[in-house]
Amino acid sequence: MLNYIIWDVDPVLFSLGNIHVRWYGLLWALGIWFTLVITQKIFKHEKLPDKWTDSLFLYTVLGAIIGARLGHCLFYNPAYYLAHPQEILFIWKGGLASHGGAIGIVISTYLFDKKFSKKGLIWVFDRLVIGVAVCGAMIRLGNLMNSEIYGGPTTLPWGFIFVRDNQVSPMHPTQIYEAIYCLITFGVTYWLYWKREAHKRTGLIFGVFLIGIFLSRFFVEFIKNNQESFEEGMLLNMGQLLSIPFIIWGIWLIFSSTKQKSK
Repeated sequence: MLNYIIWDVDPVLFSLGNIHVRWYGLLWALGIWFTLVITQKIFKHEKLPDKWTDSLFLYTVLGAIIGARLGHCLFYNPAYYLAHPQEILFIWKGGLASHGGAIGIVISTYLFDKKFSKKGLIWVFDRLVIGVAVCGAMIRLGNLMNSEIYGGPTTLPWGFIFVRDNQVSPMHPTQIYEAIYCLITFGVTYWLYWKREAHKRTGLIFGVFLIGIFLSRFFVEFIKNNQESFEEGMLLNMGQLLSIPFIIWGIWLIFSSTKQKSK
């Protein structure tokens, strides 16, 4: 009996002529849809205007995609993309960074709040990030379907041999690990909102989300292969360095929320 999993899934779900529909794009779309549905439910529960949901959806999707693309180009290979800036637009060639997407969402949500809700950036995030956690899980499953962003060698029975990436030994399926911690973060934040009314303590849900996502990401990076050659020999790789500010922010938000009176 094999003590590993042979992974040779075609990243293309189906084709219509020259149009190729990939698992990665479908899972991104599903993640965005789940985020929209969950946010709509929350806004309806709080009797907030319907147009807020639609506008927040547009702002965050654009912020996430633009931020993720710029993050990949500028965090992981700035020399190449600054020399070939037109290729930043070639998003179909791949290359999206979750930390860049997070920064993009922060900026776009700030703009949304200034124009629409005017309740504060953290107030919006306390409601938005519950669905975003599901979206994160979908994106990591998309990485799995692409046979990319996996970990180093392992002897564990759930190690994956990524045939399409020319691997011949089992590797940690860190895409699955990351999808799991995203789903756990979703479960915790969803429970905090609906069962504990944690949204009445501004920043608590968002803080828990930041810790759940970025602290988990920090530790998973120790067994994940580096994405770029310049990370070799670094004490902490780029993913870990970019996670630290979000972890500190999350700790501060949780601490600050405990000082508040429930509204």
